[in-house]
Amino acid sequence: MSLLLLAGAIAAEVTATLSLRLAADGRRWFYLPVVASYVLAFALLSAALAAGMPLGVAYGIWSAVGIVATALLSRLLFREALTPVMLAGMGLIVVGVLLVELGGVH
Repeated sequence: MSLLLLAGAIAAEVTATLSLRLAADGRRWFYLPVVASYVLAFALLSAALAAGMPLGVAYGIWSAVGIVATALLSRLLFREALTPVMLAGMGLIVVGVLLVELGGVH
C-alpha cells in the first residue's frame, strides 16, 4: 500500500511541476493545479510514511523518479533539451538512489 501511495505522490508532484511550467509561460490559471497537486503530493507522501515506508526510501524514490519523469515529460510536452549528458546524469541519480537503498538494508 505504501508503494501505491508513493506512486500517487510522485505523479502528483510531477503534475504540479509540469503545470508550473505552463503557469510560468503566462497561463496563470495553471497555478490552481500547481497548488492542488503539490498539496496532494505531500498528503500522499505523508500517508506513505504513515503506512510504514522509511523516509530515506520514500525520499530517494520520490526524487529519482520525479527527476527522470519530469525531464522526459518536459522533452515530450515542451520540447526541452534532453542531451546524452543529461541522460547520463539521470542514470547516475537512479544508480545512486539504488546504492543508498541497498546500503541501508540490514
